[in-house]
Amino acid sequence: MDQQGGAVRLEIRDKVAYVALGAPDGGPMTVLDRKSLAELEGVVEDLHDRQRGLKGAVFHSVKERCFLAGADIKLIDSMGDEAEAAAGAAWGQRIFDRVESLKVPTVSCVHGVCLGGGAELVLATDRVLMADDEGTRIGLPEVKLGLIPGFGGTLRLPVRTGLPFALDLILSGRAVGPREARARGLADETYPRENLLRMAPAHFGRKAGRPLRSSLAHLAVENFLSRRLVFQKARERVLKKTRGFYQAPLRILDVMEAGTGRSRGSYLQSESLAFGELCMGEQSRHLRRLFFMTEEAKRVPGRDGGAPAFRRGACVGAGVMGGGIAWLMASNGMRPILKDADWRGCETGLAQASGNFARRARRERWPRERLEGARRSIQPQLDYDGFRGADLVVEAVVEDMAVKREVLAEVERSVRGDAVIATNTSSLSVAGMAEALERPGRFAGLHFFNPVHRMPLVEVVEHPKADPATVDRLRRWAVSAGKIPVVVRDGPGFLVNRVLMPYLNEAGFLLEEGASPKAVDRAAVNFGMPMGPLRLLDEVGVDVALKVSRVLRDGLGERAAPSGVPGKMAGLGLLGRKSSKGFYRHDLKGREPPLNEAVRDVLPSRTRRMREEEIQERLFLPMVNEAAHALADGVASDAATVDLALILGAGFPPFRGGLLRHADSVGAGRVLGSLRRLAESVSPARHAPAPLLADLAGSGGSFHRA
Repeated sequence: MDQQGGAVRLEIRDKVAYVALGAPDGGPMTVLDRKSLAELEGVVEDLHDRQRGLKGAVFHSVKERCFLAGADIKLIDSMGDEAEAAAGAAWGQRIFDRVESLKVPTVSCVHGVCLGGGAELVLATDRVLMADDEGTRIGLPEVKLGLIPGFGGTLRLPVRTGLPFALDLILSGRAVGPREARARGLADETYPRENLLRMAPAHFGRKAGRPLRSSLAHLAVENFLSRRLVFQKARERVLKKTRGFYQAPLRILDVMEAGTGRSRGSYLQSESLAFGELCMGEQSRHLRRLFFMTEEAKRVPGRDGGAPAFRRGACVGAGVMGGGIAWLMASNGMRPILKDADWRGCETGLAQASGNFARRARRERWPRERLEGARRSIQPQLDYDGFRGADLVVEAVVEDMAVKREVLAEVERSVRGDAVIATNTSSLSVAGMAEALERPGRFAGLHFFNPVHRMPLVEVVEHPKADPATVDRLRRWAVSAGKIPVVVRDGPGFLVNRVLMPYLNEAGFLLEEGASPKAVDRAAVNFGMPMGPLRLLDEVGVDVALKVSRVLRDGLGERAAPSGVPGKMAGLGLLGRKSSKGFYRHDLKGREPPLNEAVRDVLPSRTRRMREEEIQERLFLPMVNEAAHALADGVASDAATVDLALILGAGFPPFRGGLLRHADSVGAGRVLGSLRRLAESVSPARHAPAPLLADLAGSGGSFHRA
């Protein structure tokens, strides 16, 4: 075995075995593929042969930002059937069992990303030390890929941390930092990264077998009634959150609950079989594809000539969106200026940013001085003083073309010639704004979605005069700020709002035809949307949606014409959450707002019972049709971009693979036939099939093969 090369290497110094993870000449992330698994297996067997002469073994990484990022998703994708996938999981289980069965003490020194199989390797060692920095995270994210942790993680994590926390971590797929990991028993100690290896031998001690702690959380593993209650509550939470659409969390619960009291070998076999079953399922295939699409969106071509990262930021317009953008800049060390026309606006933006910081501080257990420092890093002001020091300025003023053009011209006069300016417009023409600038090449759209701290998507909007290097720099910054950028071409509503608006419009037309608000929203939720279109209108703001719909109608014609319902709502001041009342009442306590009975004043007196399938067809087929128009217009480069944007920006259910993946599964011919039927019976203008859709149906093609 080559001890010097490869992704796993063994070095022995002073009777301590150091197992180094990560090829020195490889990429920034280390993953477990067939080759590295075989190397790890060989090193572990070598340790078994040598252990009589060892004081202990230390597992560590040579990478800057990664301990071990888990199994290679491409390896999982390559599995041919359930048996092969289950055998792959069983192989990893055997390797980690051999780590755990070493007679010498073992210590993991974790810095950077430690996910999936990396976390499962750590759980197989006796002691876990973590670097006490923000970049160090540990977790089991397999559920997000529609999978169960397959290398023994569901068996070992409850023993180390207790069942309730283990279920929380496994079912959510979230990763935790060093503070929470130590508090929960997942880590034994935290140190500055540079001290990890030096401190590891001090944690050898004796081979203790990780005795269970005496807290109630750990006693729940042993007490039958407590354990049964924990699983019952976990199942209730999963069903409430996922509404039963996702198979993996329920399968995980089945394996973990049924495995209680079974032999170790029997339990691990059930885990590997469940991995194989889920791996071959359609949901996991869709979710893994979403992972690859997300990773692809983060790759930025080098057309910016290696331009430096943005160091200082500014935001003009300090409302809720402006405050969110300033928070994002401050979170990435940009010490932003937050400008508004009056102090009341500044206060609104600062309150938004402060609330975002406070939530993060509670979650990550920040000391108070760090929270206050983050808040103070945002500089509110009423003028352009200091803007010449900004590398990136984002305009987020009111959605009015004349106002935006005036403000952007002021910004350009106040910044350096090499600064990049972006607009956060949700629907107005970016090319139209660029006409107001002397340097349009350094200007583009940067459309964030509300709320900024929760929505991962950013649309980077090109226009004919935009320098490709400017677009690349904005993409690169979005990725560094933790967002997922998609590049779209300028046009009415860009991509997400353009495709989403037919869904919202059609909901209004269904109400005009007598469908009940509850039936419309329930049909969307039962399809898998996070909320119905009427509830979404309340969250966006009925007046805002009405303004966007008018922009789209001006740009796209009568197929984008809104129903009369939003206009009537706005006329009565029923604007949604911002006015406490819209389609629903938001002035009452409770998680689920009740229907606002005042809405009946804007609806027809006659009612019509409609089948749920009919409502779903009316809501989602126009979205597919508009996406076909957008592809033909070049707004999006391909079907995968549409799928990613609608999942991340509009909440289209990921388990369906995306809007156009779902359309492909239905079939272009069936979609075309349904739209033609709706065009004849409901509205020729709104439902006339897009030419691209007719072409696909005629050729037997699909959106993803086009």
